[in-house]
Amino acid sequence: MKLWSDSFADGATIPGAFAFAVIDAKTRVTLSANRNPHLAWDDVPDGTRSFALICHDYDTPSKGDDVNQENRSVPADLPRVDFFHWVMIDLPPSLRETRAGEFSDRVTPRGKAGPTIPRSPVDGALHGLNDYTGWFASDHDMSGDYYGYDGPCPPWNDAIVHHYVFTLYALSVDKLGVSGKLAGADVRAALVGKVLAEAAITGLYTLNPALAAA
Repeated sequence: MKLWSDSFADGATIPGAFAFAVIDAKTRVTLSANRNPHLAWDDVPDGTRSFALICHDYDTPSKGDDVNQENRSVPADLPRVDFFHWVMIDLPPSLRETRAGEFSDRVTPRGKAGPTIPRSPVDGALHGLNDYTGWFASDHDMSGDYYGYDGPCPPWNDAIVHHYVFTLYALSVDKLGVSGKLAGADVRAALVGKVLAEAAITGLYTLNPALAAA
């Protein structure tokens, strides 16, 4: 199975329009257009009955002590963990692309609705929660359930560029059957034994001006 994007090349930088935030000379960062990128796929295996899509950043700091703190840096050797940016399941087997901005075209304080997708261009598909749900849990103005796509927003003082992996799974079932709030880890667990094929592309992103200029 092949997966590609017209929004960015595999291994290249994700444009700011598809990020949650961009670099700002005065305030360090500012909110961006937060559009979901275009994705397309082909060479789908016979017997595919649905698709699932996951985007995760595997460079998220495992500790937040230094994150976005003045005169400090998130060290490159700090252990890293996954942060889910997009989880979508039960995509129909006839689907071959998602258009840019189709599922997200701005930052939505307190999160987009879900798991059903309002005005969905894809009948029956469900959005899972992304990890901004936990990140903003204690923020009075932003707390809520964040369903669907919300793009990159790595720490502006991180010593490394982050990697965002978009993975498409061709499945042998019509419905993945995940109950509850459809968190990324739960969807991953539900995929076991149901994947006929998978394909992935990776985009890079940083809010550290020193790394962005390199």
